[in-house]
Amino acid sequence: MVLCRHVVVVAVAMAIAGRLSAAAGGGYLKMFEAQHNPPDPCYDDAGARPKKCIPDFINAAFGRSVEASSTCGAPPSRYCVTSHEKGEVNRKCHVCDAEEPARAHPAHYLTDLNNPNNLTCWRSAPVDPLKPENVSLNISLGKKYELTYISLQFCGQKPDSLAIYKSMDYGRTWHPFQFYSSQCRKVYGRQSRLVIGKANEQEALCTDAHLSHNDPLTGSSSSRIAFSTLEGRPSAYDFDSSPVLQDWVTATDIKVVLNRLHPELDEATADNESAAQERYSYAVADLAVGGRCKCNGHASQCIPDKTTGALVCDCAHNTAGRDCEKCKPFHFDRPWGRATSREANECVACDCNLHARRCRFNMELYKLSGRVSGGVCLKCRHNTAGRHCHYCKEGFYRDSTKPITHRKACKACDCHPVGASGKTCNQTTGQCPCKDGVIGIMCNRCAKGYQQSRSPIAPCVKVPEPATIRPSGGGSEYTGQSCGKCRVNSRRLKLRKYCRRDYALVARVINKEVLGEYTRFDIQVANVYKRSRAVRVRRGGDQLWVRNQDLVCKCPKIKMGKEYLILGRTDRKQRPGLVINRRSIVIEWRNDWQLRMRRFMKKAAKCRPSRY
Repeated sequence: MVLCRHVVVVAVAMAIAGRLSAAAGGGYLKMFEAQHNPPDPCYDDAGARPKKCIPDFINAAFGRSVEASSTCGAPPSRYCVTSHEKGEVNRKCHVCDAEEPARAHPAHYLTDLNNPNNLTCWRSAPVDPLKPENVSLNISLGKKYELTYISLQFCGQKPDSLAIYKSMDYGRTWHPFQFYSSQCRKVYGRQSRLVIGKANEQEALCTDAHLSHNDPLTGSSSSRIAFSTLEGRPSAYDFDSSPVLQDWVTATDIKVVLNRLHPELDEATADNESAAQERYSYAVADLAVGGRCKCNGHASQCIPDKTTGALVCDCAHNTAGRDCEKCKPFHFDRPWGRATSREANECVACDCNLHARRCRFNMELYKLSGRVSGGVCLKCRHNTAGRHCHYCKEGFYRDSTKPITHRKACKACDCHPVGASGKTCNQTTGQCPCKDGVIGIMCNRCAKGYQQSRSPIAPCVKVPEPATIRPSGGGSEYTGQSCGKCRVNSRRLKLRKYCRRDYALVARVINKEVLGEYTRFDIQVANVYKRSRAVRVRRGGDQLWVRNQDLVCKCPKIKMGKEYLILGRTDRKQRPGLVINRRSIVIEWRNDWQLRMRRFMKKAAKCRPSRY
């Protein structure tokens, strides 16, 4: 009873599939042309949330070519058809001739439009029941399908033994799908009507149910054999969660091998071998393969590929591949999965903050994240690094004024090659690692209490604290810890002080270098207001020498990059150049002093030489 009900269901499904296939080329669908932008079946009505979608159920064999290992008509041969009408057996014989279309029975009749009122039958060459030969029918579906049934409608009696095989790799390897025989163990070496459990759900069965109430000579029972791929399989009710059954129903090619006519024909033809060869042959009117294009729940239709023309899934949910069996590039943040009614398993793009074009999936990271994210960005650009290109690579630091997605979010550290102990700076602040005595974000300045040296290893050294400082004019000694006030008040400048100095100039300090007990300052002289014959000072570059002991006591106090008014005397016993000491006047220059200095120049004639 189960088989009978299934045959009725399959027949209805085949009729619908046949009508849709025939109508596809006509005007049946024109009534829907007015509907513009229909909703995408792979997403909800709002078009935002993904959901499982599947292609239409079709007869995948319709219109496809079939390769038959034997076809009558070459050379022409006789065949006879026996029918049973009103209790009488009628027998009519015909000629099969491949050269005459009206008498030919080619293999393409198997997959043309099936009309029950006018059957077109493929016929094999005559078969000897005493020496049976296998006749095979091969059909390529052109793509992976998930099959629901395979149906064969015979012209006349059904064979006693036939086998159905499937291929999942386009005909390279074959696997048994179903066996039919009255003698399963003898013909196929298999147990008849084996019970299927969860442990053997991919086991091919062998049954003789197709021969029930069948008259071998008249074919009075149904002439159709229908194989349901999921009937009797325990996991069929939870198909989405059964990879075993998903693999079981998948096929790219189907092969039907006709192995044996009905055994009762052996006795009927034992005494008339020539009549048997003339009379009996395999004849099939329709070969139907019902199923859906395999897209793993990620496509609602299959379309021809634009390049190769091969049938491929029109993938959604960021999937790719001929069967939507993988995630499309850069969408590897979680593993690919088949869509189910509960979860669409949409592929998710990797989070690379717009700094990478490729990524890969890492299962270890995916598990550690609580099965949320497993993408790892590859070849981060714009000086970024990390799994998500979310921090700056070595030698760069984060620019807080720009978002991490900005192509200039990472700035170069620019550490001083001498003052810094490395090229890597703090990722947040950009602070370079400085050597002892060096300060500044780029490590380009000496700290307080340190002075520049010529050593690249220790560019800044501590200023030595003098044990005793003796004024050049004699007097008592004083220590560096109690320098006292400078003997010359440098904050005010009067004509008397101007007259007592040998030179007066304005210069900018541009560099310094410690040389023994002196520090040499490189200066750029901007203007000269007074000079003597002993002092050959002029505009341009020059040098200024100051004892280290005077600098410790800030007599004078000189800063790099500042412009100063300098008034001093020349001691011929000292080294060449400008040498200043605690008696020299060093005042930070102000532009509004130019008028005062010009007045001093005019009154210089009244000056009398005097000593300090």
